[in-house]
Amino acid sequence: MATGSSGVVIVTGAGGEMGHALIPHLLAAGKRVVAADLRAPTSPWPDGVRAATGDIRDRAFVKTLADAWGEGPIEAVYHLAAVLSSAGERNPELAHEVNVMGTMHLLSLAAERGTPGHPPLVLFPSSIAVYGLHDLDAKRNAGALHEEEHLDPRTVYGLGKLAGEELGGYYARYYRQLDPQGPRRAVDFRSIRFPGILSADTLPSGGTSDYGPEMLHAAAKGEPYRCFVRPDARIPFMTMPDAIRAIEAIAAAPVSRLSRRVYNVGAFAPSAAEIAELVTRHFPRARIDFSPHPARQAIVDSWPEDVVDHAARRDWHWTPTHDFESAFAEYLVPRITSRYAAAVR
Repeated sequence: MATGSSGVVIVTGAGGEMGHALIPHLLAAGKRVVAADLRAPTSPWPDGVRAATGDIRDRAFVKTLADAWGEGPIEAVYHLAAVLSSAGERNPELAHEVNVMGTMHLLSLAAERGTPGHPPLVLFPSSIAVYGLHDLDAKRNAGALHEEEHLDPRTVYGLGKLAGEELGGYYARYYRQLDPQGPRRAVDFRSIRFPGILSADTLPSGGTSDYGPEMLHAAAKGEPYRCFVRPDARIPFMTMPDAIRAIEAIAAAPVSRLSRRVYNVGAFAPSAAEIAELVTRHFPRARIDFSPHPARQAIVDSWPEDVVDHAARRDWHWTPTHDFESAFAEYLVPRITSRYAAAVR
């Protein structure tokens, strides 16, 4: 996990599943954690965690995070908080304020409260929403995309994530570049572009890729599901446990191993029809039909069919544990069946 000084580790969006899954690993590594979220925790965090409830749009609140354990340096920031794609389209001003200005507030805090000679790690989860293919033919012709290709997002969420990547690069390379001593490396910025994430434990919450997990959760509850994309819609996915593993791996990698600041990761790239078929195989009573929502379908069509993640595999030995079949058989179906046991009996 995060390396460097013995300062605090800040996790924003700590109340989400990614935060809940990540924080035990930080505690096991002996870190002192500040768990920041817009909402107060529903149950107490374990020893080693200080909760901070507030809005990352509020710069004054963000500044308090560094002192939740008393005065001292920041060792790392895991900036998980964001307004997701569909929710962002309904309120683009809010999405910009949270996803861009909130990110800048955290970068500024990390830059000013790190230990001299040990720039704090800033881990920024980005998204395939930064890509933008102009039409379905372009998407199919492009195939799997490298990190530098087709960076023309069509959602405010994608724009915000791309801005966050660029802001992180600025703080890592050009911060205070007009000072007499020249620019300094203020943060150790690292970013992962995540595909759609399939989770057994958290209900979907506003992402345009949520048709995958929504389909599965509805089937487990015995409810019909109307999918908002075409059967042939295809984007990459991975499981939540693999997403946490990716965060751990990139955070632990020596700086000398990193050839870039922003990395693709992938695992499998099924069509919506293939997801529906596998859901029905595990839940034979599932009722799934397709009624594409034109605007949401257009967003999915602008995202790549898959990504090239050679750099992550080479630099920090990324490899997913779940392929499409094992994601369902070993993780999603057992956990979801247990969650909705009353509904599926």
